[in-house]
Amino acid sequence: MADSLADVKYKVAVANRILSAMGLAAGHRLSLGHASMRLPDDPTKFLVKGRGYKMDALPAMLPQDMILCDLDGNMIDGPPGSTQCFEVKIHSCVYKLNPEVQSVVHVHPTYVVLMSTQGHTIKPLAQEGVQLVAKPLPIYPHTRTIQTDEEGMDHAQQMGKHKAILLQGHGATTRGADLEEAVMNMLHLEEQAKMNFYALSAFGPNYKAIPDELIAEMSNRIPLAEVPHFKEPIAKAKGQPRVGGVWAYYAEMVSKDL
Repeated sequence: MADSLADVKYKVAVANRILSAMGLAAGHRLSLGHASMRLPDDPTKFLVKGRGYKMDALPAMLPQDMILCDLDGNMIDGPPGSTQCFEVKIHSCVYKLNPEVQSVVHVHPTYVVLMSTQGHTIKPLAQEGVQLVAKPLPIYPHTRTIQTDEEGMDHAQQMGKHKAILLQGHGATTRGADLEEAVMNMLHLEEQAKMNFYALSAFGPNYKAIPDELIAEMSNRIPLAEVPHFKEPIAKAKGQPRVGGVWAYYAEMVSKDL
């Protein structure tokens, strides 16, 4: 059964709180950023963090604060005095061009901003998130706030089928099949950007990255259930164990007052 509107509002509020708890929107950027989710029972609408709240900060978001929008970025419903997020076109245009996308995230993480300002390719430097940056990510060559339909479509078209796009001096946008994937993609992107910055600072512009053949090795593995010492435990567990502990931990941590 599809989530109710109340369920989706709750999930989107939690996701916005997690962006702050993970350090992706902190300090003077505490109100900068927004996560959204398409309605499961009506893919022509989505919920997103807005603007105009008495306490406009991601860790303070409540389910009733979420803004309901259509795929043109128009506000359909929300609390009195609020509006859509100013860059609602980031979300609406990605959804419009990609029916399979169920969640979109935009924030301004420090190391992503640094690397995008330098126009430097974020290379794969660690196993976690390696597929996200295995190929160079597109860079939207503007720092301005994305406000118009033309700007939103330009950003979405440049993103294409990549799971992330950098915005020059203006953070990044990630997408996913659900809120967890979109938020975790942003977390992995920032960690890869941080390691790239460290490597660039320590070793200069020709620092090494994980070679393509080693990345390919990670994809060409036999299913865990076919590995001899895992066959019995996985059979008893009736499926491979879930590994979303990071998301689950943060979701529980930030939702204690909801």
